[in-house]
Amino acid sequence: MVTKIATGLSKGKDGAVAAKGAIQQAKQELDGARIDLSIVYSSSEYDHREVVDTVREATNNAPLIGASTAGEFTEEEVEWGSVAVGLLSSDEIKIFTALAEGVKEYPEVAVKEVVAKLPTVVEGYPYLTAIIIIDGLSGMGEEVTLLASYLFDKGLKIVGGMAGDDFKMERTFVFSDDKVGTNALSVCLLASKMPLFTSVKHGHTPLSKALKATRVKGNVLYEINNRPAWEIWKEETAEAARKRGIDVEQLKTASEIGKFFSNYILGLTTEKEDNYKIRWPMGINEDGSLNFTCGITEDVVFRIMDGSDLERQIKAAEEAARTAKQSAENAGYTDFAGILVFDCAVRQLMLGDRFSEAVDRFKNVLPGVPMLGWETYGEIRLEPGQFSGFHNTSSVVLLIPDVNGE
Repeated sequence: MVTKIATGLSKGKDGAVAAKGAIQQAKQELDGARIDLSIVYSSSEYDHREVVDTVREATNNAPLIGASTAGEFTEEEVEWGSVAVGLLSSDEIKIFTALAEGVKEYPEVAVKEVVAKLPTVVEGYPYLTAIIIIDGLSGMGEEVTLLASYLFDKGLKIVGGMAGDDFKMERTFVFSDDKVGTNALSVCLLASKMPLFTSVKHGHTPLSKALKATRVKGNVLYEINNRPAWEIWKEETAEAARKRGIDVEQLKTASEIGKFFSNYILGLTTEKEDNYKIRWPMGINEDGSLNFTCGITEDVVFRIMDGSDLERQIKAAEEAARTAKQSAENAGYTDFAGILVFDCAVRQLMLGDRFSEAVDRFKNVLPGVPMLGWETYGEIRLEPGQFSGFHNTSSVVLLIPDVNGE
């Protein structure tokens, strides 16, 4: 049997109606094939319990993974306030799922719990890839990714994202089979006969001089160069922001601050020159400290990045897709069942009405290939041998070959 992915996206008066519309579209495209996995992304506008129950009933309780989101898209359309569903059918891939709660307080315990529920070796299916979805407000993106890499088999590839809630910043949810959890971690392990291919790309460029995080606690950055973090941030971005009509001293509302941080974001220096790992400040505290979506290491060197070049941001999506495709072709795979996209919600803020152009770039690289994507509060991509796998304001892709494709 070929490996096949089918997608659907729908809105409705409630979660059940929206989910039913999406699942009907996907099942029609699947054309009667067995459903081995449901991937479900739901706007916070809906009751997630209704969404998950509806999909489970319509798929004969097939394994399921998913999350609440801040935007959804398929190869057919880009939406907000909808339910998007992807269905996987394959004899080339075996599926295993697990969920653990308490990820914010006890990330290591949560990761160990899901690892204990999942196999480390699947006979006849040598390639292991994990999709990991984490509570988007837990601040544990990097920690969970590194723990999973350490505790799973060393050859494991990891992709995924942080759940969203349409920028309400109140509560996010992850799904696993019939479970809907908050402050939780959900994992879907794909054991496959063929390798799956991943990539990541962002569109930011360095703006500030090199800076040092001199006082940090968890995911809160208190001081930069021994001064209040927000004070330094304003100094380093004021001129560039002024050219775009932004007065950093007049930023007041959460919306204004969120839009500002979508363009002026933290870039960690890496071992590769001119290559930066992005970290998104979620907001400012009264004492001038900044909250991030994952932990920041004290004394780390970074630069504040500029993301205002929209053409560069749009091109990043194309480059992410092209890199994954090139890797697959170099390994001898030219037919593809589908592409899963974990795209940062901040990119949606930056691009605004042009966000659909970025989605089109995925399709330009992989024409006719089914695509399921969602807007995350942080992206995950870690290949074997890498030591950091959490990203922000980036596009992460997982490209799934069809070894029996024509």
